[in-house]
Amino acid sequence: MQDQEKQVDQTAPAQEAAGAGAAVGSELEERLAAAEAKAAEMQDAFLRARAEAENFRRRAQEDIAKAHKFAIEGFAESLVPVKDSLEMALQIDTPSVESLKEGVEMTLKQLASAFEKNRLMEVNPKAGDKLDPMKHQAISMVPANQEANTIVNVLQKGYMISDRLLRPALVTVAQEKPAQPAQSPPEGA
Repeated sequence: MQDQEKQVDQTAPAQEAAGAGAAVGSELEERLAAAEAKAAEMQDAFLRARAEAENFRRRAQEDIAKAHKFAIEGFAESLVPVKDSLEMALQIDTPSVESLKEGVEMTLKQLASAFEKNRLMEVNPKAGDKLDPMKHQAISMVPANQEANTIVNVLQKGYMISDRLLRPALVTVAQEKPAQPAQSPPEGA
C-alpha cells in the first residue's frame, strides 16, 4: 500500500507539471503564432516598400533621360528662325552690300535674342578690368600703361550659360612694370 501511495504522490506532481507545461506551451504557441504573423506582415511591408522604391528609381531615371534628350529643345526652337533668315539671304540672286549688311544685322539680333532667352550670356570684359581667371583666359602679357594683371585687349568673347562658364574670354593682360632703379647721388657730390 505504501508503494501505491508513493506512486500516487509521484504522479500527482507530474500531472500538475504536465498541466502547467501545457498551459505554458499553449501560451508560447500563441506568442509564436503572433510573432510569425507580425514577421509575415513586416516582410510584406518591406517587399511593398522595396517595390515602390524601385518604381520611383526607375521613373526618376526615365525623367532624367527625357530631360537630357530634350534639354536643348528650347534652344533649338529659338535658333530655327536664325537658320531661316540665313537661308533666305542665300536665295537672293543679286544681293547688294547694303541688303546683305541689313540681313546680317537682323539675323545677329535674332541670334542675340535666342542667346538671351536661353541664358547664354557674353563674357566681354572692358580694357582695364581685372583679370578673372574664372571667366578669362590670358593669352599673353604685354607692356602697358595700366595696372598689372588688368585686361589690355579682348581677342575673343567668352560665354556663360547661367552661372556656368561655357568658354572663357581670350584676353591679353598688362604685365608688371619693371621696378625703377633708385637714383644714386651724383658722383663728386
